[in-house]
Amino acid sequence: MTAVWVTIALLCLGTIAIKAAGPLLMGEHEPRGRWLAVIALLSPALLSSLIVYQTFSGHPDGLVVDARVAGAATAVAGALTRLPMFAVMVLAAGVTAALRALA
Repeated sequence: MTAVWVTIALLCLGTIAIKAAGPLLMGEHEPRGRWLAVIALLSPALLSSLIVYQTFSGHPDGLVVDARVAGAATAVAGALTRLPMFAVMVLAAGVTAALRALA
């Protein structure tokens, strides 16, 4: 196996261990209100940080503004106008592809 597949396998095992640790460690105890609020905000915060990182990185010298930024902006605009998610994805991909074709 290559190093990439070993890394993927280790990440899968780590994910399973983390998901299993919650019920095993907490047992019958429910988290209190403040912890529930923190837990509920972790996933959106992590997802948005990954999106920002993947959109603006990619060059060793730092910040990159390219077609991905326009695609992400299109997706945000489509979501704010309450378009169906499929339409948002198609529009964002179309804008990104068009700008890459022009470049």
